[in-house]
Amino acid sequence: MTVHRLIALDMPASNDMIRHVRSAWDQGDAVLPIDQRLPERAKQDLVSVLRPSQIIGPDGNVIQRSDGAPVEDGDALIISTSGSTGTPKGVIHTHQSIEALLAMSAARLSTDASTHWLLCLPVSHVAGFSILARAVKHGNPLTIHPSFDASRIDDAVNSGATHVSLVPTALARIDASLFHKILLGGAAAPAHLPANVATTYGMTETFGGIVYDGKPLDGVVIESIEQQIILKSPSLFRGYRFSDTAVSTDGWFHTHDSGSVDDGVVKIYGRTDDMINTGGENVWPADVERVIALLSGITEVVVRGLPDTTWGERVVAWISSSDGAIFSLEDVRDHVKKHLPAFCAPAEVRTINEIPKTSLGKVDIAALRQIGA
Repeated sequence: MTVHRLIALDMPASNDMIRHVRSAWDQGDAVLPIDQRLPERAKQDLVSVLRPSQIIGPDGNVIQRSDGAPVEDGDALIISTSGSTGTPKGVIHTHQSIEALLAMSAARLSTDASTHWLLCLPVSHVAGFSILARAVKHGNPLTIHPSFDASRIDDAVNSGATHVSLVPTALARIDASLFHKILLGGAAAPAHLPANVATTYGMTETFGGIVYDGKPLDGVVIESIEQQIILKSPSLFRGYRFSDTAVSTDGWFHTHDSGSVDDGVVKIYGRTDDMINTGGENVWPADVERVIALLSGITEVVVRGLPDTTWGERVVAWISSSDGAIFSLEDVRDHVKKHLPAFCAPAEVRTINEIPKTSLGKVDIAALRQIGA
């Protein structure tokens, strides 16, 4: 009986990495891309928990591990979902789930094997790895930047890149018109976007975006039950490594996101654990953020709840401005109350220089809550 291995790739995105992925898949093995921004201790923790049989470094050096655990037939990829913030959890994708997402995306975008993509997102996340997978599975030409570099975008376009996947912070730093199509994910999109930008909704468990501009890809079914988003997708993961947790209930995956589906259009409110319960009233941070963002001079705003002895939780707004302006609590509260119920108005405003972000452009909530504490 053939034993299929997990091969950890401790290297940045490169043509060598594509070669190693192709070789592993040809042998029936699965790959584990390791985030190059992780400190060495976090890399060791990830390897200890997910137990690859081999680790291939950036110089091609191969380390054999005696405690490596096999993967199942058909497994192609294990993506870690926690990095350095907690115990790593490995999401298992099969060749079938990866190919399903690539096919659904290509059908919606009208792309084919000749489409030239720029890869500039971390391949340790599905947003970046899905671009690499296009090259391995379909032979798509790629221009590879190990990380996003706004100064190199012109070079990528001149080399032939027409499509790219970005996060909002990166989009804000480039001329979007240089690309034929831009997929935007990872965080809440700004209000006004160029016509060639498609906002996406998805997660590691779906191998990335399965909703483009509010419309599910063909083959994806999404419903909202009491504002809880559930879905079916042929790109759904097989399971978590070393876990017997069921992937779905009657075929439905529970996302733990809150949202609605009206006339086939999906709207996401946020993670269910982001909802703020203040004095028995439910406040969705995204609603408050959209209103506060209307104030002149605001670059970015994030709203979350913090523990409060009186109200259970209080609404707190972290605001960064374009000119260093300070926004008073009274002014922000008055503005919010013109658009939303009074209980949505922040009880506290913290003005900061910059909103902390993860490598995929998502707000680093743990770091944010320490600012001004």
